[in-house]
Amino acid sequence: MSVLKLLAGVGGPPAAPIEPALAVVGATTPFVTAYPWSASGFGAKYSNPATLPTGTTRGGGFNPQGTALAVAHNTTPFVTAYAWSELGFGTKFANPATLPTGTAFSAKFSPAGTQLVVVHTTTPFVSAYGWSASGFGTKFANPATLPPGTGLDIAISPAGTEVIVAVNGSPHLAAYPWSASGFGTKFSDPATLPAGTCRGVGVSPAGTEVALAHSITPFVSAYSWSASGFGTKFSDPATLPAGTGLGIGFSAAGTEMAVAHATTPFVTAYGWSASGFGTKFANPATLPAGIGYDSIFTG
Repeated sequence: MSVLKLLAGVGGPPAAPIEPALAVVGATTPFVTAYPWSASGFGAKYSNPATLPTGTTRGGGFNPQGTALAVAHNTTPFVTAYAWSELGFGTKFANPATLPTGTAFSAKFSPAGTQLVVVHTTTPFVSAYGWSASGFGTKFANPATLPPGTGLDIAISPAGTEVIVAVNGSPHLAAYPWSASGFGTKFSDPATLPAGTCRGVGVSPAGTEVALAHSITPFVSAYSWSASGFGTKFSDPATLPAGTGLGIGFSAAGTEMAVAHATTPFVTAYGWSASGFGTKFANPATLPAGIGYDSIFTG
């Protein structure tokens, strides 16, 4: 199960006053559930969308303006997008003219909210679309060099100038320049690759580090990042996550990183700086109840 949070005004001014909301996606109908969110916690659940996603939802996100929500799922059309307002779900947007080619695991809007990128199981493994108030635009051309396997997660740099895909096939990732023209030439892979299937990817708020959660020890790998692509791999944390890494999150200040993983305590958090991993924080007094699939910081 994944949790998606919207904070009004993050990433650009909303078109209208938008109440902060929290959406949960998962394997059971209605497949996406949303609530108002405040300092007091959950508000009364919004009505379900009139047209539900067609199957298990794996991930997704709100656009920066807070006027649309896209979710990735395991059944055609593989991505579903809705208008969003302070009243909750609006009308479902028409499906893209060219659908993703298989089960989709994540869908992310660019920081400007003018593109939507989806990662999925079947070649070309990543599909990108223009986005406007009318919904899906034309699909961008596929990257010249495709990801080497199923795309499991995606991150877009805060400047909107790079796209990084977490992949289940060696070298376990693919990174591209990104512009209004779409994908640029694939960046060189890092000199030291992640040790296994990458399940999660995150970019620091400063856009100067990339971190990946993966299936083989050390379960998390982090690299310096610039307009030239991957730099040197940071030293592994002194205390590793306890099992397969499934999700990555940086705090808004960029001074902490958390890894969601498959083995108790299910989440591990570290201090973070330009020098890399700091000391591991103490585990929470009350642990998550099971496998952590993602790790998401809010403002």
